[in-house]
This record gives sequence, structure tokens and C-alpha cells, in this order.
Amino acid sequence: MTIPNLRALGGLDRDLQQSLLNQIRDLWTHTSTALEGNTLTLGETKFVIEEGLTVSGKPLKDHQEVMGHARAIALIYAGLDGPITESRLFDLHRAVQSEIVTDIYKPYGAWKLEPNGTYAVTEDGRQTFIEYASPGDVPPLMTVWLAELNRLAVESLSETDAVDAYARLHLGFLHVHPFWDGNGRMARLLSNIPVLRSGHLPVVIDVRDRKEYIDILARYELASGQLTTETGVWPAEALVAPFRAFCQRSYQATRHLVQQANDQQAKRNLPQNGSPSTLSGSAP
Repeated sequence: MTIPNLRALGGLDRDLQQSLLNQIRDLWTHTSTALEGNTLTLGETKFVIEEGLTVSGKPLKDHQEVMGHARAIALIYAGLDGPITESRLFDLHRAVQSEIVTDIYKPYGAWKLEPNGTYAVTEDGRQTFIEYASPGDVPPLMTVWLAELNRLAVESLSETDAVDAYARLHLGFLHVHPFWDGNGRMARLLSNIPVLRSGHLPVVIDVRDRKEYIDILARYELASGQLTTETGVWPAEALVAPFRAFCQRSYQATRHLVQQANDQQAKRNLPQNGSPSTLSGSAP
């Protein structure tokens, strides 16, 4: 994989840069697919991506999801210099949707053709249905969403502002739910583009926080209602704050990996034991 020009990689030797990117790729892939029910562990995810082999007893679908997500990450890095178009977004969807389903109502690399939604449980224990944007409203809503993505992607964002941008784009994409499947993985990929463009490494959502993640999303979507061309993509700006705070906490996993790499580099940069400058009694 070509090493992208990211500020977070600055000061690291090339092998440490590659190692950090591989760790991020494996964690990003594992967490994003596990949030959707993938059963591969982090170690198994690393093995499948690096070795191209399967893990005994695990579903073929899980292996395909992992490989597809890793390919999508490579596409994200390769396209960081240019604008994100609808065509590029469809290419990413084809990479993510690695399990082929021959159904004209479940298109790959195209907007959904049928309505979709999900059930949620409210804070007072009532079951309710969340209706995502109708297929007819998806193209104009996604035009707005893509314009916001590209606007944020050309700004030089601090780490905090970049994670906030991720949260905004993530919420908007999932509330539209423009594809028949793969929306969560796509949201967690695409929303990281402004983060990466600003030189930071991506936000990852820990699978251990899955319930909190789903609950925050459901509360936001229920409070905002179904999106239409009249409501726009973000009809409830004041309700974004809880998800922004969640994403800021989630970013600690990335910070930890970056700190580990920097600590390793610092060890390398120390004078070597036994060098003339460290031998006791050596001549000045």
C-alpha cells in the first residue's frame, strides 16, 4: 500500500509508518465489520487481510466483508487528492458489498430502489420504527451530503474539528441510508475523508460500544424524523452534540496507536548503547 501523506505519520521511519497504517487498517476493518455482526476477531482479521487465507469454522461471508473493507480503505487513501464524486462513492460501495446478490432491487454501486428502515426501542421502552429517506429523495439529499463532504475535505481541520466533521457526516449519511445494504460501513469510511485530508488518522468505533452507538443514532433519528428534500440532511443541528462527544471519546483508540508508534520512534532516536558518546571514560 502506498503511504499517504498524513501529518500523523510525520517523524516516523518508513517501516513504522507502514506498521501504524496496517494496525489502523486492521482495527478499522475489524471494528466496522464487527459492528454489523462479523465474527472474525481482530487477530483473525489481520491474518485474513495479510495472508489471504480463511479461518477454519468462520463463514465465507465474514472473510469477504473483511477483504472488501480493506480494499475500500485502499481506495480511500488512493483518492485523497481529488473530490469525492457520486461515481467514486459507488465504487466504494461495490468494494464494501463483496457478497454478490443477484436481485435487481438490491443494486451494487447505485442508490436503493426500495424503502428501508429499522426498529428501535425508545427510552421509555416503546418499540418504534425509524423510516429512512425514501428512494425518490435519496439523489437530492445525497447531492447535499456530498457537497458538505467536499466542503469539509478542503479545510485544514484540527484534530477536534476533524472528529466533529466525521460525526456530522456520519449522522447525515446513516439518516439518509442511501443504499440497500452496507450503509454503516460506508458511513464509517466516507466520514473519515475530512479527517484524513487534514492529516489525521481515522476515527474507529469500538465494537464494545455498539449498544451506546446504536442508541445515540436511534435517539437522533427519532427526534429528527424521516428526511425529505424539505427537511434537508441535518434538520436537528442541536441534537448532534451527543454523537460528537461519543466520536471524540472513540478517537482515543487511534491516539493510542499513534502514541505507541511515536514511543517506538523515540526509542530508536536515543543514542545507541556502546557508542562513543555513551562509553564511560571515553575521551572528549
